[in-house]
This record gives sequence, structure tokens and C-alpha cells, in this order.
Amino acid sequence: MLRKLLDSAAPLFESGKKLEKFYPLYEAADTFIYTTKDRTSGLTHVRDGMDSKRMMMTVIVALFPAILFGMYNTGLQVSRGVLVIGLENVSDWHISFITFLGIAPNPDSISANLFLGFIYFLPIYIVTNVVGGAWEVLFSVVRKHEINEGMLVTGFLFPMILPATIPLWQVALGISFGIVIGKEIFGGVGKNILNPALTARAFLFFAYPGQISGDSAWIIDGVSQATALSQVAAGGLTDISYTWFQSFIGTIPGSFGETSTLAILIGAFVLIKTGIGSWRIMLSLLVMSVLTSLLFNIIGSDTNPAFMLSPLWHLVLGGLAFGAVFMATDPVSASMTAKGQYYYGGLIGVMVILIRVVNPAFPEGMMLAILFANLFAPLIDYFVVENHIKRRRRIQS
Repeated sequence: MLRKLLDSAAPLFESGKKLEKFYPLYEAADTFIYTTKDRTSGLTHVRDGMDSKRMMMTVIVALFPAILFGMYNTGLQVSRGVLVIGLENVSDWHISFITFLGIAPNPDSISANLFLGFIYFLPIYIVTNVVGGAWEVLFSVVRKHEINEGMLVTGFLFPMILPATIPLWQVALGISFGIVIGKEIFGGVGKNILNPALTARAFLFFAYPGQISGDSAWIIDGVSQATALSQVAAGGLTDISYTWFQSFIGTIPGSFGETSTLAILIGAFVLIKTGIGSWRIMLSLLVMSVLTSLLFNIIGSDTNPAFMLSPLWHLVLGGLAFGAVFMATDPVSASMTAKGQYYYGGLIGVMVILIRVVNPAFPEGMMLAILFANLFAPLIDYFVVENHIKRRRRIQS
């Protein structure tokens, strides 16, 4: 019935018809629900039925473990804060939701923590997709192009790298910058050189540092909760108030999707198994981050405690794991050649540790490292291709 309804509406959006300008909206709905009706003919070679939308949906499926745990962990942090200071510092609309749903904040209740985290996550997700989607539709209608499916993933990735208490107007401003400046001015999906979600976060990081980084970014209902990386930058490993296992599981303060390395590893398995995420980028990034952190451990420092943070701690703190799996592997802004992906991932691995350790003002580092590598990805691919061409010429001669 739905297929027939879409087919009957199709003529209204054809060239010359009154709804011609809105064809991108019709095409987006049609291809989101169904695979394309276009079929090749003749002696063709088709690997599978995976198109761009199906690829993006697979990424979202891989994100779900981190999303669910992120909501649970946010609710856990809220419940812990409520036990300390009560509900007097919880915002009115959060209290309204809590009362309406009959939720009693309880750190020991998985369902209560999930609902509380959902209350914090949902508004950020809605604002991201409404504002970002509006920009996507506007540019598609003006250019008379199909609506790009990249927003499906960006709409999940951006909320995942934000703190739970960020003001919603900053969410709208950030995603606007990321979509318009980070992607659309380059021509849209497939032509942007920077990851849109990270571009949006970088804008907020430098424009509103108080809400995106530091202790104040992790104040859940009045209780200041410094991230582990901030604690390391301030006083070293001995100042971390969380165990390595807690950091690996993810029950520590942090952005929605970045705290649980375990959940992220599940997503990594899905991406690698389906061939959508580049294992070359993930592997080279992890190897070089481990080697670089070991080098700093050997060098040591009397004034900078971050030098002695071990590779195992680096891997479970901050956004390193999330960035390695879901951000660095962005097929548009990352290197596209097989050999280039090793160099690209390795560059990120070196840069993230370098930024974390050498510059305590930026205790995270993953966002800047990936954006830095995005700028060099085309150059890396260029030299890789040129090297292949020169080698073939030598063989032929």
C-alpha cells in the first residue's frame, strides 16, 4: 500500500509539475524506505545491494550500543547528583518529565537511569536533526539535488560528542555551522574535506569553551564532575577518581557516546564485519597512539604529569575510541586509498597523544587530531597514487 501511494504521488514531483521544487523531499522519503527502482542492464558486475542510505543505516546500527549506554550513563550521573544535593538544582522541565514519567532517580536502577538519560539526550537529538535537516533540505531544494543521506549519521554523531547539559541554542548554532560551513559550501556530501559533526563541535569548543570543555561542562544538576583527562592534566594519574575498569565500561563523566569503550568496540565489530568502517584506519590509529604514549612515558617529565599516562589509560579515556571507530573512518573526509589509510590513521594516533600530553589546555585532543588529518587526507592519497604510478612505470620500463 505504501509503495502504491508513493508511486501515485511521483508524477506530482516530476519536472514541470507544481511540486517539482520539492522532489528532493519525495526522493529522500522513497529511497529511505525502499531501495532504488533503477536497475542496470547488460553484463554488469554488482557486489551487493548496499547503497549510501543502507550504508548510513548500518553505521547507525553500530552506534546503538554506545547510544544506549550513553543514555544510561547520563542517567547514572544525574541519579548520583540527585542523591548528593536533591532535586533543587534540576531544571524545571527535567523535573516535569521526571514527575510525568514517575521516575525516581536511583543509581541502582537500570531502567530509571535509561529514562533519565533519554530525557537529556532526546532534546539535543531533536534540535540537531530539525536544524541540520532544515539546512540539508534548503540546500537540496535550491540546488535541485537529492537530499544527501549524510545527515542521518551526523544527526546521531553530533549529539554523541556533546555534554548532556549543553544549552539547546548552542546545539542549533553548532550544527548549523557544521552543516553549512563544514559541508554545504564545499558542495555537500562527498565533496567536504572536514567531518561535519567534528566541525560543529570544534566551533562550539572555541566559541563557548565553558559549556563544551572543562569541569563546568560536566555539571549534572549542580554537581561538578571533572573528566578523567582533566584530572590527569591537573594532577596526574594519582588524581583520577575512577578505576580503569570503570573507564572501560563507561560509568564516568563524559559526552553521551564517548565514555564506554566496550560499547564502542561492539560498534567497531559491526563496521569492520560489514566492510563499512576501515580497519586500516582503526588499527594504525591505535598502534601509533600506543607507541607515541609509550615514547612520552620513556621521556618523562617533572612538571607535566600527563607524560606518564600509560597507553591503556589513553585508550579508554576521552574520545579516542569513539573517534577512532566512528569519526576517523568517515568515508568522505578520510583517506580513500588502502595504503593512505594507514598513514592517515597513524597521523591521528600521533597527533591525539601529542595534543593531550604536550598541551594540557586541550586535555582531549581527538577532535583536533582528526580535523588536522582531514586536511591532509587528499594530500596523502595524492602521494600514494603518484607512488603507484611511478612504480608501474619502472616495472614497464
